[in-house]
Amino acid sequence: MGARIRDRAGSTAEMLEAFGDESLVAAALSFEAALARAQAAEGVIPAAHAALVAEVCEARFDIDDLAERAAHAGTLAIPLVALLRERIVQRAPDAAGAVHRGATSQDVADTALMLQAKAGMGLLMRDAKRLEVALAALARTHAATPMLARTLLQPAAPITFGLKAAQWRAGIMGAVARLNREAGLALVLQLGGPVGALGDMDGRGVAVAERVAETLGLAGSAAPWHARREAVAGLGAALAILTGAVAKVARDVALMAQGEVAEAFEPRVQGRGGSSAMAHKRNPAGCQIALSAAVRTPHLAATLMSAAPGAHERDLGGWQAEAPVLAELFQLAHGAVVAMADVAAGLQVDTVAMARNLAAADVGDDVGEAEALTRRLLEMDGA
Repeated sequence: MGARIRDRAGSTAEMLEAFGDESLVAAALSFEAALARAQAAEGVIPAAHAALVAEVCEARFDIDDLAERAAHAGTLAIPLVALLRERIVQRAPDAAGAVHRGATSQDVADTALMLQAKAGMGLLMRDAKRLEVALAALARTHAATPMLARTLLQPAAPITFGLKAAQWRAGIMGAVARLNREAGLALVLQLGGPVGALGDMDGRGVAVAERVAETLGLAGSAAPWHARREAVAGLGAALAILTGAVAKVARDVALMAQGEVAEAFEPRVQGRGGSSAMAHKRNPAGCQIALSAAVRTPHLAATLMSAAPGAHERDLGGWQAEAPVLAELFQLAHGAVVAMADVAAGLQVDTVAMARNLAAADVGDDVGEAEALTRRLLEMDGA
């Protein structure tokens, strides 16, 4: 029932899966199983009950049925916990209370989202590295290749293509570093219970939370963060910034690929970049993906910032808006990164056209310290 054709056009199958229904349910079940095991380890519930909870969390669930129930209840946790308890009651009625003890729906929602974001970060970092390596190779190869720089979209003065590529790479790496910092603040376990006070844990809530965080591979928190949403907003902003840095490369390549300029082109791939009406067209399809993403991501990031000032201990309508928005930011960012990694790796550079355009502009041949700056940028980032 999803919009696969629309969503896949702007993202990747891997990232769509990372934020898909199956991944969401799996993350929620991982939270419930880890919670039960941690509570058993701290003596809050019997070990046998925890083992049973973990076992039923491994069973399969009907995603379509869960979707309908969650829409009716207002959150996934309510029907999911109810189903878990139903399955446990059939085997050990006295163990039903061990499910979701001391937790609340937002604990499940926030932690599941952070687990999905963690998976998304892995995909983004992998392919951002591919893009960085490809841009570094272009910078090294063309460190001394002269071309015409453009300012305000008009002919300016000489530069080298190597410096342009090195600056592209520097922008990507800066955005990646920022994203890693924000992810470090955001990928944190949420466990607080109904009002964030760790109730119904027999005084072992902090220790339980530490165990759950370790099991799930998330950072721990000094206190529940359910009413503090600045880290989620920061992560979203960093995703939008990365998309913008990638789209900078796309914008320049698309302009260089114009017929009147003809200095660089996306790699030729069968069936890609053509036109349904004009056979001669060679459209920059990869650049299109990145530029389209960059149109959408700033407004998505703004939505997360709008959700930040939540009321009291649990907001109404604010944090509930975050999951689909953050998922879309990850999806668009990954689509842009993958598209431009492929473009950069196979970019076809026409140095003859660069020389011709530079000569036609009649602005001389002094490229300044472009070569030295290129080397400096590459050395500073360890390329």
